[in-house]
Amino acid sequence: MHVPLIAGNWKMNTTVSEAIELVSGMRRGLDQIAHVDKVICPPFISLAAVRELIKGSSIKLGAQNIYFEEKGAYTGEISPPMLADLCEFVIIGHSERRQYFDETGEIVNKKIQAALRVGLKPILCIGERLEENEAGRTEEVVTEQLGSSLAGIDYLNGLIIAYEPIWAIGTGKAATGEQANETIGLIRRNIAKLYGKRIAQDVRILYGGSVTAANATEFINQPEIDGALVGGASLKANQFLSIVKQAAEIRQLLSG
Repeated sequence: MHVPLIAGNWKMNTTVSEAIELVSGMRRGLDQIAHVDKVICPPFISLAAVRELIKGSSIKLGAQNIYFEEKGAYTGEISPPMLADLCEFVIIGHSERRQYFDETGEIVNKKIQAALRVGLKPILCIGERLEENEAGRTEEVVTEQLGSSLAGIDYLNGLIIAYEPIWAIGTGKAATGEQANETIGLIRRNIAKLYGKRIAQDVRILYGGSVTAANATEFINQPEIDGALVGGASLKANQFLSIVKQAAEIRQLLSG
């Protein structure tokens, strides 16, 4: 059984002082919860401050994006070596990056390769739009996104996948546990085709999309789902703590 992973994506929220306040409000509570990997992904400006706050704790740090070049004339971008000194994880291919910043599968692939080269663990996001879902194209879309994102990558080296149906992100309309489990099972079968069954079983696949303290158990309790990528609820200390606690309780029950 995988150790569940709960990651909080703060998106473009919180100043540095607000980030410090938020982490300070949940550091002790998160650190007391065992058998769950806890990752928080604040904006770039707060990575250094949050890193200092969580030193010596079980909380891990992630970034929300990366650029695929190591250095150069790329004003405003953050390179893999810069992040490698600050955090362990990095979100890549989030639907908002694909939608608002025109990130293609090729760009996502370059970012994943760049992250892996410096030892960062990518959290690769894939998921279909509402019209694709309603047209019955979920399998086609997630299979294509997975293939293009991982093209030419021989070893996953700690990579995590997050299935985030775009129609459920920030809308308050989450998929059902059964729907999410079915699609994540499909993703795992595709990983098996690309890398073999053993790798497919080892890869942790999360669900993301309007995950809250009220519905987290519905998702984490599914056999194919290894945790959650949490958006808005991760900005509320009590909500994020509750989600992590639920993951710990479910793992304890399932492990006997």
